[in-house]
Amino acid sequence: MQPIEERLELVRFKVDKRPHIRVHTEACRDCDLTPCVYVCPAGLFEILGGEMHFSYEHCLECGTCYVACERKAIEWDYPRGGWGVSFRAS
Repeated sequence: MQPIEERLELVRFKVDKRPHIRVHTEACRDCDLTPCVYVCPAGLFEILGGEMHFSYEHCLECGTCYVACERKAIEWDYPRGGWGVSFRAS
């Protein structure tokens, strides 16, 4: 089995200017658990200076952040057709 690092090298992104994920950061301010920071396999969530920051550009589109957020601060839609992540077998 290939190591995860090698498999992630096969991932390609066609980034849309219109984000498919929106984070309502005001709801994150009182969140003590911040599960999105820990569950995102791409590491796209981080807290800087007490504020939640998110970048959608390299999202793997798994929806884990949406499921893990108890505060419903994440709006998640599939990217428009032709945009987003694509996985290659080799």
